[in-house]
Amino acid sequence: MTIAQLTQQECETMLGNLPGWSLRSDGKAIERTFEFADFVRAFGFMSSVAILAEKQDHHPEWFNVYNKVEMTLTTHDAGGLSQRDATLAEAIEALL
Repeated sequence: MTIAQLTQQECETMLGNLPGWSLRSDGKAIERTFEFADFVRAFGFMSSVAILAEKQDHHPEWFNVYNKVEMTLTTHDAGGLSQRDATLAEAIEALL
């Protein structure tokens, strides 16, 4: 199954609907840093995202230190951003 990469216009529309997310410098991913009150809340958020990601079979790249979670979404099979990234980012936003 081929996964289509988003066009520049589609990327701009997606980012317009996802406050806090930004386009990575190479244009092939979106990124966001989340900050929580403490480690437990950050880890709980990551656990919730993990469940969403597994259900969507689309997994983030992320890094966690104490109360911060840095997240990157990209679709390797598409060579950049796809609708899968937009869908997962929207679901993540709904958790907040």
